[in-house]
Amino acid sequence: MSTSTSRSDAKFVIERTYRSTLKEVWELWTTKEGFESWWGPQGFRADVHAIDARAGGVLRYDMVADTPEMIEAMKQMGQPPLHAVHARFTELKPRSHLVLTSVIDFLPGVAPYDNDIVVDFFDLGDSARMVVTLTGMHSEEMSGMQQKGFASQITKLDQRFGWAS
Repeated sequence: MSTSTSRSDAKFVIERTYRSTLKEVWELWTTKEGFESWWGPQGFRADVHAIDARAGGVLRYDMVADTPEMIEAMKQMGQPPLHAVHARFTELKPRSHLVLTSVIDFLPGVAPYDNDIVVDFFDLGDSARMVVTLTGMHSEEMSGMQQKGFASQITKLDQRFGWAS
């Protein structure tokens, strides 16, 4: 039986300015190699099966627990070590703005729903700024987990590029 989904109005914004080009930061979101290089919280990876970076284009990947600790943690929670993610680029303005809409359909007892990540990009000449807005999930608890997961995965970019500010 499925429980009703009451969407949170919460928004979580994370901003970074990296010592990199705008092209490099843009490609992290729009290419297979870029996305796989950082997507997923620490202890997870993304295996991209399809990415079509255009408005209406698909993004399909598996989120995979890839450390023994995460595999065991997923087992303890009664969850498989990977789940398929189906998303689409609902808005895309090259090297400026994108909205990635994921179908949240992997939570037992929760009716599937869409969840948006909005990303704005800014070319600062010798660096690139990225502003990410996460839309809240169906509960405060899940929104909190989403925020922690994204904060964890963005550390991969922090380590790669170093912050410009």
